[in-house]
Amino acid sequence: MSESAAEPQGATEHDTGYAPEVPAPLNVPRTPTGDPGVDARLTRLADADRLTTDGHLAVYEDVHAGLRDALSALDAR
Repeated sequence: MSESAAEPQGATEHDTGYAPEVPAPLNVPRTPTGDPGVDARLTRLADADRLTTDGHLAVYEDVHAGLRDALSALDAR
């Protein structure tokens, strides 16, 4: 039996370059706002790029909490 006959039919990670079990960056552009605290939270979103999907929630909750705190601080002034 040849080596190619032993491989399943269809696309594999070797011919597509896609491996679903490996996190892939979304490369979503993040435009600086000029507020250092907000910009730090937006930068934190990049941490999700190296995590599997089940790790995204913790990053999103942290960013959301930080942005909420930044907005609350505006009201306190």
